Amino acid sequence: MIYNDLENKTVLVTGASRGIGKAICEALAKQKAHVVFNYRGDEQKANELKEHFASMGASKVSAVQFDINDYDAMKSNLDAFVKENGPISGLVNNAGISKDQLCLRVKPDDIQNILDTNLKSAMVLTNHLTRQFLKAKDVSIVNMSSVVGLMGNTAQTVYAASKAGMIGYTKSYAKELASRKFRSNAVCPGFIATEMTEGLEEKAKEAYMQAIPLGDYGSTEDVANVTLFLLSNASKYITGETIKVDGGLYI
Repeated sequence: MIYNDLENKTVLVTGASRGIGKAICEALAKQKAHVVFNYRGDEQKANELKEHFASMGASKVSAVQFDINDYDAMKSNLDAFVKENGPISGLVNNAGISKDQLCLRVKPDDIQNILDTNLKSAMVLTNHLTRQFLKAKDVSIVNMSSVVGLMGNTAQTVYAASKAGMIGYTKSYAKELASRKFRSNAVCPGFIATEMTEGLEEKAKEAYMQAIPLGDYGSTEDVANVTLFLLSNASKYITGETIKVDGGLYI
């Protein structure tokens, strides 16, 4: 599918170095978008990603240095980027972490770290960019939640809470900014084959496989395809929605 309106559209994707985030950037590159991603400190890795996305057809690729939990650096470096390149009109809040453990073993620092990375950082980033969104056209935000945020899961109380919070933020933002024609939607991946899911125990993997009606894991491209749709004008009358990409895991 070719979305002509994505050509030259400036889209920022967080957590783009691997997995779902990288697949989304690759898909945007094929649509000839201006792909923007953040990186923390490995400039060589960032340059390699820039070359990779450029080779796939991106009209332009930009790497902005900031850790999503370093709010001062995030704000100043993004402000500098916008001043030089013009407004961002697409945002994919994808960066996230998971630390699975039973609730009796969860430490306060674990809660803080997961909530900061998975939820607070996305809220701070989106809120900060909202002012410059006013100068952009066809603004669309896609927040990467999880099916776990809808159904819950053993040993993922904090992760599930962070992803459920992302859905609440998505819906509230959609209502608040609808008058400005900004759109905000959430994507809830199920069991997607990534480096993160590879780290799960075999018993957990087998249990998920048996629970998925379509009988297979999803791919990062499956999630990227839905994300492209939501970023494009093909979904111009959709906002505040939560779309599952889970093979029927949670029906």
